[in-house]
Amino acid sequence: MTARPRPTILSLGTAQPQHTMTQADAIELAKIICCRTDQERNLVQALYRRAGVRERRTALPHTIAYQWLRVPVATGDGSVLPDDEPTACVGPTTAERMAFYREHAPILAVQAAAKALAESGVAPGDITHVVTVTCTGFDAPGVDVALIEQLGLRSTTERIQVGFMGCHGAVNGIRAALPLVEADPSRRVLLCAVELCSLHFSFTWDPARAVGNAVFADGAAALVLGSETDDRPGEAPRWHPRATGSCLIPNSTDAMSWSIGDHGFEMVLSPRVPDLIAAHLRPWLEDWLAGHGLTLAEIGSWAVHPGGPRIVSAVEKSLGLDASATAVSREVLAECGNMSSPTILFILERLTRSQAKRPCVALGFGPGLTAEAALFD
Repeated sequence: MTARPRPTILSLGTAQPQHTMTQADAIELAKIICCRTDQERNLVQALYRRAGVRERRTALPHTIAYQWLRVPVATGDGSVLPDDEPTACVGPTTAERMAFYREHAPILAVQAAAKALAESGVAPGDITHVVTVTCTGFDAPGVDVALIEQLGLRSTTERIQVGFMGCHGAVNGIRAALPLVEADPSRRVLLCAVELCSLHFSFTWDPARAVGNAVFADGAAALVLGSETDDRPGEAPRWHPRATGSCLIPNSTDAMSWSIGDHGFEMVLSPRVPDLIAAHLRPWLEDWLAGHGLTLAEIGSWAVHPGGPRIVSAVEKSLGLDASATAVSREVLAECGNMSSPTILFILERLTRSQAKRPCVALGFGPGLTAEAALFD
């Protein structure tokens, strides 16, 4: 009997912008832009140092924040120091921020998708569907059209956009792509998640938004999803997405929000989020895994979205995981920051390249408060 083709990740590709901002840079930026008192400066410094981020990449140099303040910048020796303490400023308008998104997001998305395509061995003309994921910008024609035109995909390529879902958006992208290849094994789906979180830096003092300033970064990641019956001889075994699941945590709608303001998108993270995850994640996940004939103990590896160190610790506490189970998540947070939706794909890329044990569960958390999961064999 011929084996039935299974949905298969044929490749993964990631991309980051060229500008690097260390956490020391980020602390100084926040002190100058957001803080007006020594108490606020001390709080920001402590918050950023606990964020678990060493450096991050941004599509725009962080020095542009000073320009947005319209404060003179001294750059002769490579340093960035304002001449005077800035007056209160809320930063660029949402329209100005969207103009930067329109310019830079397609560039990053195409870079990640081109890498994934090249590694997959799939010709651009064989891609049948494009699934794009983003929550940090709105533009039409947008990233999906840029991918079709710049990668040489067919003009008849079908498109799905997953928008404004936050850090678990890539799981929802996989949820959209999976039934496409299950229904027709000849299909090839290009999934691309791209976020420019740094565009929504909050210029005002607000402890609820300071957490986002401390961890968010820019990046893009893509995968090519197809179908195969067997792994190829001499190649590392492929990973197979098997199922996705979702759980809306009760009484949590105020714990995480993402709204559009006049001066950027406003992300608010409540201190309650880790406790909500710790209390509610395990019961749901155990039931969901049982529906697929699995227990927590049988999961070989974890791709936990690192919304911050406390989020990762809450998952460890809830599921009884030791630090080694989330080591890759913490590495990505430290080296790249929280890039929102692409982050889980960055983690999956590292896990697949190291041939981590399977089955693997990817977990992400977003507004709702919602937990999203994907299962890979």
